[in-house]
Amino acid sequence: MLPRLLEIERRFADVERDLMNPAIAGKPSEMRRLGRARRELEPVVEATRRYRRTLEELDQAEAMLADPELRALAQEEAERLREDRSAIEEELKIMLLPRDPNDGRSVIMEIRPAAGGDEAGLFAADLMRMYLRMAERLRWKVEIIDQEETGLGGISWVTLRIDADGAYSRLKFESGVHRVQRVPKTESQGRIHTSTVTVAVLPEAEEVDVEIKTDDLEVTTYRSSSAGGQHVQKNETAIRIIHKPTGLMSTCQDERSQAQNKEKAMAVLRTKLYEMEQERLAKERGEMRRGQVGTGDRSEKIRTYNFPQDRITDHRIGMDLFGIPQALAGDIDRLLDALIQDEQARLLAQAGDSV
Repeated sequence: MLPRLLEIERRFADVERDLMNPAIAGKPSEMRRLGRARRELEPVVEATRRYRRTLEELDQAEAMLADPELRALAQEEAERLREDRSAIEEELKIMLLPRDPNDGRSVIMEIRPAAGGDEAGLFAADLMRMYLRMAERLRWKVEIIDQEETGLGGISWVTLRIDADGAYSRLKFESGVHRVQRVPKTESQGRIHTSTVTVAVLPEAEEVDVEIKTDDLEVTTYRSSSAGGQHVQKNETAIRIIHKPTGLMSTCQDERSQAQNKEKAMAVLRTKLYEMEQERLAKERGEMRRGQVGTGDRSEKIRTYNFPQDRITDHRIGMDLFGIPQALAGDIDRLLDALIQDEQARLLAQAGDSV
């Protein structure tokens, strides 16, 4: 383990040196890349230094065992340090697991109702508020890039940008089909209805990740509109961008400025193109979506929210959690922590099998 840890320390030193380089300071994208690398490496380096100090102190305590006057005290200290050593070793094993290179990125999230009509749109709005409240509690910055509301208080779709270091590492497990079982507000006879909503979580791409040619873009403007379709602005500030080679489309009407809407729409388009390229590469390697819990395929039912029983079931790890109101208020840490721990356990098992 130590040779690998020493290599990480060397990489960390290189990153810190580059961050102090005046020639790089004038390159924002490179500074962001280096800053992200530093944040990813720093916890490992700090744990490595604690590990090294613990080994040195343990050597000193064991050396004192030869002194009859200090033996009892040294034995007690050595036992404590051996426990510390084991704990740090387990911590480092987790840190050294293969990690998704996108884990440190911010997120573009898309939420859309699937099966279930108006009730699916209402639950899509519930999920949107759940993620907004979670982000607010964690002090993550969130922007609604584009959305279309329905007349009943639901949504036809919404695109969110969640800007926080490591947002993707926690939210990537939310990709998939979310199923709800409850009596809809629109149901007069009290029958339980089953609806589904799709959630897509994409690592936000930066300009350095994707090259987009201006000639490949078809940019149109239109008036921002409300849920009822009534125009709320006389100027055409909303933006629609189509990437002609792929047919991908991105829209934004959240801002009053056409330039700001275009900037946000381009961020979403870059992210979709980046995701498309990542999936192509993963498919070539025969690993399509296997890096997520289960297969992570977005057509899968990953979770059920059963309102009559006040129970949330995550089907990938067989976990039941009670308290739907608390979860929809943004408190889904227990679910996310369990999914992360399950992934770590599988990776540790794979690492053990390969030894």
